[in-house]
Amino acid sequence: MNSIEEFKAANPEKEYYTKLVEELAKLNEELGAFNNINFSINGGYPLSVKDNICVKDFETTASSKILRGYVPPFSATAVERLLNSGFGFLGKTNMDEFGFGSFGINSERLARNPFDKTRVPGGSSSGAAIAASVLKYHVALAESTGGSIAAPASFCGVVGLTPTYGRVSRYGLIDYASSLDKIGLISRSASEIRYAFDLIKGKDSYDATCVDAKEPENKRINKLFIIDSFVERVEEKVNSSFFKTLDKLSGMGYKIEHIEIADIDDTLPVYYIIAMAEASTNLAKYMGFKYGSKVEDFSKEYNEFFTEARELFGKEAKRRIVLGTYVRSASVRNKYYYKALQLRGLFSQRFAEYLKDGFIILPTMPILPPKIAEVSELSPLQTYMIDILTVPANLLGLPHISFPTDYAEGLPVGTQLIGAPYTEHTLIDFVEEWEKGFAYKFKYNLGSV
Repeated sequence: MNSIEEFKAANPEKEYYTKLVEELAKLNEELGAFNNINFSINGGYPLSVKDNICVKDFETTASSKILRGYVPPFSATAVERLLNSGFGFLGKTNMDEFGFGSFGINSERLARNPFDKTRVPGGSSSGAAIAASVLKYHVALAESTGGSIAAPASFCGVVGLTPTYGRVSRYGLIDYASSLDKIGLISRSASEIRYAFDLIKGKDSYDATCVDAKEPENKRINKLFIIDSFVERVEEKVNSSFFKTLDKLSGMGYKIEHIEIADIDDTLPVYYIIAMAEASTNLAKYMGFKYGSKVEDFSKEYNEFFTEARELFGKEAKRRIVLGTYVRSASVRNKYYYKALQLRGLFSQRFAEYLKDGFIILPTMPILPPKIAEVSELSPLQTYMIDILTVPANLLGLPHISFPTDYAEGLPVGTQLIGAPYTEHTLIDFVEEWEKGFAYKFKYNLGSV
């Protein structure tokens, strides 16, 4: 019996939800997982929603001051599908502003790792991963652009699925980069992920990029490819844990092959050029008129008015708007933006050569969750480099899943598995097989029945 079946069998009464939100609100003061908790929840399997995914009549800000006060008149398609299938809305989870971050610190409310409150939880879906780690019965709806599901899932010791681009409708998502954004899921087990994924996937008339794809034959894949140049970059503790995981997988009958993909390092700059260009375009609409916070003094001059309105953006948002505007400007867009698009197509071909025969397996993050104080000292370039392992799959729109495979110094270590397009169920099968022989650890168990 999986967690959802167990929860339904218990059939908790209204008092369960009252106690749950009270305990959650108290813990939230310490961990900063939620921007808003729905104290009116009185039924259904608890569902949290990342704060850049719209929920009707519930403030949705993407953790940005510029959207403070924005209350959507509709819900995202993925939210609607889950709420119509027996889930109960628990609240909006914290995140890096507009998804701009890998650590969960680019937000008004500081998010903290549930395994060690002095450390980061990962980002940008920081609150979603924290919620999954502390709640016994719960699924988090999250979103990834360059690793925003896998990174926090790894740092918080939970399972995070990022589907193929276009597999899940983006209708109702506050965009970061439209050709990269993917709505996915974070939870404590692969079975919960499977249940929720089957509900949210599929064509949606509100999203032209969303498809009803024919899934490849769901068979056990025995070949795992390791990109050696990537694995060599991870810190020693992560490296040791990763090869211990590979030994276990070899014992389970998987064949490990070491590979190199030409120019793989270039996936990081290619990703950031495309992501920032698209972000600067998507954020242009926040100008103090229509959404969220508004400038009331219309007597100001043009530049003065819009400068005041956009002052509400955080430091990282401003940096990405400036850089994105530059790389798509007429004088350099052939050199940067169009070249990045060409390279994305080239890398897609190179990855496809291996994914037709197996999965690519890598550590999810190159380091253990760092201290919050340490991250504050990193330069922007050092921060972007942390995404080196999660960017390729996201850049190419490939499905991937991060899951806990070890613990070092009391902190979780995640491994990610990358598959060919539309192989989400095969990825989930792999993790379910892993979970039969590996027990996940959690520091909190809020909401036990």
